[in-house]
Amino acid sequence: MGGIHRLGKSKELNSPFGGALVNLKVTPDRAAELKAVSHDLVSVDLSPRQLADLEMLATGVFSPLQSFMGRADYEAVCARMRLADGRLWPIPVTLDISQKLAEEISPGQPVALRDAEGTLMAVLTVSEIWLRDRGAESQCLYGTRSFTHVAANQLLNASGDTCLSGGFEVVELPMHHDFPSLRRTPAEWRAQYAQHHVTRVVGYHPRHLMHRAHVEFTKRTAYLKDAVLLIQASVGRRGLNDADHFSRTRALSVVLDRYASQAAQLNLLELSPRHVGARSALWHAILHKNFGCTHFIVEHDYDDQGEGATGDPMYGQYHGLDSVTWHAQEIGIEVVPFRNLVLEEDQPEKLLSLRGVSRRMKGKIRETSHEQNAEIAHWFSYPAVLEEWRKTLRQGFTLFFTGLSGAGKSTLAQVLYARLKEQEARPVTLFDGDVVRKNISSELGFSREHRDINIQRQGYIASLITRHGGIAICAPIAPYANTRAQVRAMVEEDGDFIEIYVATPLAVCESRDRKGLYARARAGLIRQFTGVSDPYDTPSNPEIVVDTSLQSANEAADKILAYLMAQGYLTRLAQTAVVQAKPTRDPATLWTSSSADVLPMTTLTADPARTTGPGKPLIK
Repeated sequence: MGGIHRLGKSKELNSPFGGALVNLKVTPDRAAELKAVSHDLVSVDLSPRQLADLEMLATGVFSPLQSFMGRADYEAVCARMRLADGRLWPIPVTLDISQKLAEEISPGQPVALRDAEGTLMAVLTVSEIWLRDRGAESQCLYGTRSFTHVAANQLLNASGDTCLSGGFEVVELPMHHDFPSLRRTPAEWRAQYAQHHVTRVVGYHPRHLMHRAHVEFTKRTAYLKDAVLLIQASVGRRGLNDADHFSRTRALSVVLDRYASQAAQLNLLELSPRHVGARSALWHAILHKNFGCTHFIVEHDYDDQGEGATGDPMYGQYHGLDSVTWHAQEIGIEVVPFRNLVLEEDQPEKLLSLRGVSRRMKGKIRETSHEQNAEIAHWFSYPAVLEEWRKTLRQGFTLFFTGLSGAGKSTLAQVLYARLKEQEARPVTLFDGDVVRKNISSELGFSREHRDINIQRQGYIASLITRHGGIAICAPIAPYANTRAQVRAMVEEDGDFIEIYVATPLAVCESRDRKGLYARARAGLIRQFTGVSDPYDTPSNPEIVVDTSLQSANEAADKILAYLMAQGYLTRLAQTAVVQAKPTRDPATLWTSSSADVLPMTTLTADPARTTGPGKPLIK
């Protein structure tokens, strides 16, 4: 089955993978019937990824799949990249739910699948309720169980073990108010091609933007293959929309002017990314065949978003190309290799904005000045493309302090907030423990579950600030590694997460306790007090470690700012404002904690193999 597969001249468009295009959308009459009975059904609220997968299933993008996978298909796909019946399929597509919700459902029961607003999207008649092994799945897909791999982190921390499968009836598709003219289903594209007698289509799935080399290569390929070009950009959700979603689409749209009229078309694909190297390349080739593509361009280093513990790429440089070439005849598509691009040339926007760049490369790229980067990008790209992308230049990040009560987190966060506000045009937001408790988590108590919820809420808001280019400073106790890992995963979807462990010894923390909370905890008057009657999971590999028993607030802030400067988060280092006059009170009392910081709040497990932050140096 290996070797190069070439398609000759054909009078018909390439058939869908599996022979027929799946359409799960029911008739209007049936939709009305399902809506009428849905009020009495158990509801499953779909996550953004599940909603995107539902749309891909319903419109035939995932042909030949007709529903979310059962256990047999899931295990076969993970182990062999094939469905249980032997057909090629490299990516698990599952519907996971909480264990609590699963207890309300039994086989044979219909359940209502709803979006975030409660709109009925589909009815699934359950045939199987089964458990998946997320750790084994992560190992099969990504070759790792490490939290350093963004997609593996999401799989391990942001999804459940219990899954549903069964018959699937789609009532309506998700509404997209952005770029509606650029969103067409496989059936719509096939109808358009038939209308214009198009039988040869080159598919291209850009990793990010398209620059001069991409345009000239795709233009030449379409000409030589006597075909039209279909550029398909994935805009599916990992959480909310990617921060660069709109700018990226506009930047891709402007390059269409570089092609002859109707020679190239852009389509947005609501495909939630998996970042699985060669598996992604195979998957995208199958999906493009469903759109009628006869040819598929495969770049080197395909969808390699992961890093090993050493910072090296997780997938081989040409594994994706080799895999698609080997399976091309089985898929029924001709492979066009795109071998001659390297990182700096392939995505020069990385020289302008470091969003999405591996941590190992960030340190190298940031060494070059902004002016030099802009010059390099301009000669390689188009001004209109760079102008659209430049709108998303300011990368956001979250500074997440963790440590015992009285360690000095709140004071250090306040000093750092003031120093950043002095020099930064970007918005800087400080999460004060009391304010968060009062305005966001007022209904929560101090049980472990409620502490976790409080931290998760804080992390979610920090991720939104980060996503939109701001700086978030959080300073909870956050004693549990699991919850810290969850917050990291949320933030790192579209920005950077910098964990700062304030490693002040317990004895020092107790000596600073003006409110007597440690004494009350040791007397048994406060239960589950972190460091006394409740554990604190020491961070295994934080980006920065400071000990406030050995340095002042300004000295600690200097170290943090130096790290941010060295890693390129700041364009210049703030000047230290050290007051030389004799302090008016004992320095120990400068390190105080807010009342909301006294009781712990959080939960999940940090991987001890996780490497340090962007440039790897650990500041101590």
